[in-house]
This record gives sequence, structure tokens and C-alpha cells, in this order.
Amino acid sequence: MELGIDVDGGQLPATLDLPAGPVRGAVVALHGAEAGERSYFCYAHLAQLLPDSGIAVLRFDRRPGVRGADVPLSRQADDAAAAIECARRYVGEAPIGLWGWSQGAWAASLTAARHPDLVDFLILVSSSGVSPAAQMRYGTAEQLRRSGFPEPDVGELHHLRAAVEDYQRGRLDRQTAQRVVDGVAERAWFPLAWVPRQLAPRPGTWTDLDFDPEPIFGRVSCPVLLFYGTTDAWVPIDASIAAWRRATAASGTPVSVRRLEGCDHLPTLDGGADLAAVSGQYSAELLSWLDSRLGRR
Repeated sequence: MELGIDVDGGQLPATLDLPAGPVRGAVVALHGAEAGERSYFCYAHLAQLLPDSGIAVLRFDRRPGVRGADVPLSRQADDAAAAIECARRYVGEAPIGLWGWSQGAWAASLTAARHPDLVDFLILVSSSGVSPAAQMRYGTAEQLRRSGFPEPDVGELHHLRAAVEDYQRGRLDRQTAQRVVDGVAERAWFPLAWVPRQLAPRPGTWTDLDFDPEPIFGRVSCPVLLFYGTTDAWVPIDASIAAWRRATAASGTPVSVRRLEGCDHLPTLDGGADLAAVSGQYSAELLSWLDSRLGRR
């Protein structure tokens, strides 16, 4: 079913896949940073897997960024809440949860913290428990190490990213930060740094770089399922799990952790990026956990 989600006087294109029989639950998919279209295979996998088990899936296109900037997490959370309200019209009183991958896991957590009355559960894949800036420092350093670059190169990378981050925060002028970029732009590792060759004319395009997820995790009151690939090169897994454990210890929020063998940042085997590569363990664990929360058909 093709739909439109009403946001800010416009609409976000969406697709709702409903079970053939009674609806016992629904999942709204939220986006990774580089996967804003509802056709992305991870979201399509949910639409293939879950309706046969009585669970509806709503996928939608993320709103575009403005002038090359990321869509702020706050705005993504607003859109997620609107998507839940849209789904509610079709699934009745069935529980509705959010599924989020990578950046979408931050947005899903923020939505659940803001709207405990709307979000009945969270399913998060590669949920980072550190800030976007810290996560990118970790992830880009891992890219260099796994590509065989020595630690002095990793040190230069840290210096580069620190300068770019300080420019974004308004603590460093553009000329100085650009000189740091220029000084390493010919290094063989530079394409792995995820830094633009020419910095934006003005800082502030990365509004969420210092977003701290741990206090947000502490405000989540619904059950949470966390998936991590055992070789994730972009998220500090143990630190992220520890952040979730610390944040939810006092509230008693149920948090379940599943480590996916043979998977990295995506829930796929051997680094694949298509439906055929999706981990069987991931699919089975996802269905099993939903059964435990929603009851079997």
C-alpha cells in the first residue's frame, strides 16, 4: 500500500506492507545515514520477513537534507512519530515499534524517549552508544587499520578529524582547519577519512556531532533489542552496550543484546549489501524476539 506521511505541510512517500490476516504488531523502519530511501534492502527485508508472521511494516523516504547537511536527529524523530501515527490508522490497537539501523538507531531511541506513549518497542541494528563525532573517529580509524595503514597515519587522521570537528563547533576558523585538510589530502588514506576536500563555507552543517545518546537511552522505557555484528568496523560495540546497560540500570528497561556472527555494520554475511546476504541468525533472532513480545500467532 502506497501512502504519504504528513510532515510540515508536505508528505514523505511511504509503503505499508500488511499481513494477510490479523495484525499482531507493526514495525516502522528508520534510516542509516547513507540509506534514506524506503527501497533499501534492509528495509525491504523487513517487508519480506515480517508480514507473514502477522507484523506490518511501514517504510518511508527520509526527508532530504538542506544544502548538503544531515537531517537533524530531532527532525528525524519528529518524522518517525508522524510515521507511527500514520501506521496506527491501519493497524488498530496492535503494538508499534521502531526499527533503526546505524544513524536510525539514534533517531529511534530519541523518538522513544520523547514519545513513550507512541513507541511500544525498539529494534536497533548497530546502535552507537557514543556521539556521532566519537563514532566517526572510531570508525574511520578502524577503516585505516583494517586497510593496513600504520598507527602514525591513524594519528594524523585523529588530528584531521579533531580540526574539522572544531571548525564545525565554531572553535576553529575555516582557514586554519582547511590548512589541516590540505596538509593530508594527498595521503593514500585520505579517502577513508570521510572528510570533504573543501570545507563548507560556514560551520554548523553537522548539527548533531556532539549528540550524547546515553541520557536518551536512560529515558527509553519500552523493551529494546540490540543487534551488533561481531566485526562491526564503525561502532564501538562494547562501549555502546555498556552505555545502554548504564543508562537503563535504574529504570529496569528490558534490553536484549544479540551479537551476529559473520556480520559487520550491516546484518549481512561476508560484507554483502543485498537481500541474499542477510544473516539467517538475524532473521531468526528478530522473529523470535518479536514472538516473545507480541505473542505467537
